Amino acid sequence: MLMADVTATPEMVTDKGLDRVIIGDSTKSFIDGVEGVLEYVGIDIDDLARNSTFEECCYLLWYDRLPTTAELDSFQAEIRSHYDLSDQIKDMIKATPKEASPMHVLRTLVSALGNEDPECNDQEIGAEERKALRILAKTPAIIAAFDRHRRGQSLVDPDPSLNIATNFLLMLNGEMPGEQTARALDVCLILHADHGINASTFATMVAIGTQSDMYSAITAAIGTLRGPLHGGANERVMVMLQEIGGLENVEAFVKGRLERKEKVPGFGHRVYKAYDPRAKYLKTFAKTIAEETGNMDLYEMSSTIESIMEEAVGAKGIHPNVDFFSATSYYSMGLAIDLFTPVFALARNAGWAAHALERHEDNRLIRPRCNYTGPHAAPYVAIADR
Repeated sequence: MLMADVTATPEMVTDKGLDRVIIGDSTKSFIDGVEGVLEYVGIDIDDLARNSTFEECCYLLWYDRLPTTAELDSFQAEIRSHYDLSDQIKDMIKATPKEASPMHVLRTLVSALGNEDPECNDQEIGAEERKALRILAKTPAIIAAFDRHRRGQSLVDPDPSLNIATNFLLMLNGEMPGEQTARALDVCLILHADHGINASTFATMVAIGTQSDMYSAITAAIGTLRGPLHGGANERVMVMLQEIGGLENVEAFVKGRLERKEKVPGFGHRVYKAYDPRAKYLKTFAKTIAEETGNMDLYEMSSTIESIMEEAVGAKGIHPNVDFFSATSYYSMGLAIDLFTPVFALARNAGWAAHALERHEDNRLIRPRCNYTGPHAAPYVAIADR
């Protein structure tokens, strides 16, 4: 369909969800939904989940290569030097209503970080990298501090000797997490670090394409991720498990949903028609963390749901996605359900920044057209005559 625009060309078509539109080139992540492949800069996601760390994956996505030991040490040290929040940001958290949505709080405070940064409006690529690093470093503290504030608990200072995952759980729960729990969160962050040009990444690119700053771009991404069609899938999985109540109720619940042609949260994906490659290793870790934290009932419920779904709809290409097993993992770590999506944002900071930095290298203002369907030459009617 031609666009109703005086400058429309025959090559233009209407594609409501932009599913068939390629907006440029990228080296960051490759997805093959039919074969169930996800790669960061050419490296298979399962290899990264088993062998890498979240910080190393950030470096990989930002600089298109794995770091040397010295480079990774320097990168981690720089991140850790920015862990803590200023007194002004802490005061904002303490002044925030306790009933506020954590995603709204995160969006507001990431934006507020720009007020403290003298480089905020510096468009030089090095300055943008430093902004991305500060956001990455401070996001865990923002999420943990607000959660403790709303629970009436004192804020826990970050520990610069710990990696992002371990430090976040320390600040959140006020005690050191178990080794397997900390590693499981690290794996979850790796798996969520990037995923092509999804809605929130596209929002980042639209903002940065105007030559706006990194704080504005990441704020736009957080606002986009907050939408229930994008970032809230793992929350819905946990709500479902709580609704089911126990292992004895699983079969009737799932089959009832299928008979009513209702979706089962955590199954199926817009991109993947094969088993979500991010879910393969996470399933193993979900069991490990459930054992370490005494939440095997959740894992057993999840495994039973997976078995029933695989038999019923697996042949149709409907399999567990990354959100299905990350839900029980996050809950076992001590995260409130409404913190699942903020932690998703914590991880996706890596990919958002990677695509924003990449956009700097070959930028073009993103300005799609709309197919106008309204009237033409309509008369203006004076208000007295309407």
